Amino acid sequence: MADVFKALADPTRRTILDELTEKSGQTLFEICSRLTMKHRLGISRQAVSQHLAVLEAAGLVETRREGRCKFHDLNTAPLRQITERWLAPDPSGPEESTP
Repeated sequence: MADVFKALADPTRRTILDELTEKSGQTLFEICSRLTMKHRLGISRQAVSQHLAVLEAAGLVETRREGRCKFHDLNTAPLRQITERWLAPDPSGPEESTP
């Protein structure tokens, strides 16, 4: 779980995840283009590739190859594990709000 928090700590990686949420299955070229055009990030392909490697190591990004192309997909399972750990349902029921 530490890898997930480390991956989410960087704003560029969070932006990459935002882009994969909007459109999953992007190539490195597509991700770089969207970061440059939409977010005005002047970041090299190598830097984006390194960020993707951190996200993949944390389980937040999965890759698949089709021919010569490598596609990146968002994997939300590690995020669900975090929410299930700390956001357990309250056994006493919903709390009443007091004014």
